[in-house]
Amino acid sequence: MILTIAGKELKALFASPLAWVVLTVTQIIVGYVFLRRLDDFLQLQPQFLQMANPPGATELVAAPTFGTAAGVLLFAVPILAMRLIAEERRNQTMVLLVSAPVSITGIVIGKFLGLTAFLLAIVALVALMPLSLAVGTDLDHGLLAGLVAGIALLAASFAAVSLFVSCLTVHPVAAAIGAFAALLGMMLAGEAAGDGLRARGWPVAASLAQVLSPIKNFEPFGKGMLDSYAIACSALLIAFFLALAIRQLDAQRLRG
Repeated sequence: MILTIAGKELKALFASPLAWVVLTVTQIIVGYVFLRRLDDFLQLQPQFLQMANPPGATELVAAPTFGTAAGVLLFAVPILAMRLIAEERRNQTMVLLVSAPVSITGIVIGKFLGLTAFLLAIVALVALMPLSLAVGTDLDHGLLAGLVAGIALLAASFAAVSLFVSCLTVHPVAAAIGAFAALLGMMLAGEAAGDGLRARGWPVAASLAQVLSPIKNFEPFGKGMLDSYAIACSALLIAFFLALAIRQLDAQRLRG
């Protein structure tokens, strides 16, 4: 049933004009940045010939492209996730879904997987841009793989938070605004808390604060490091907000 719900959500996203608009705008913005960085890289090529270890296209073109994609996803994911639960409740179809032979956990995980699958399609399209350079230049495939893994974890983290916020309201627009505010607040609060705790000489507490900052968890991947701690932080964040969403829907079901 989980895969059935995930497939239904994925089909609904591909059938939604809003999802296609978000996908198109994302590709336009990321594609523009990619072409600009590629143009700058080509103009700097004569200078690189005089350097012993010049930076490559992966560092100067692919990494900034994925960084831009991370920023765009901060806006795009709340818009895509706003209808997951809020619209079901507004249209009074949530009652039918809850009465089906599937648990609340299955509903939440199914909707999360459906949205994440759509986001992975966006990540794949972003990855094709730097991969297109493999014909004419050498790419750092390790760094590129790290960037893809990092942006995929970031998208999943955004999806989990946005799904939970969608459980709190019956208004999809309010869910989108709330999810964006929550993600932005987590990013700023996690950074501030980490710096403050580190300044007080509490490095362990500062490291734990990283769980609250999805962008902070993405940074090691942007440097070519497969950081197991960042992966664990992302996994904890996803599990935590999915558990909150399950708890919230279960409480709403009990209240009727």
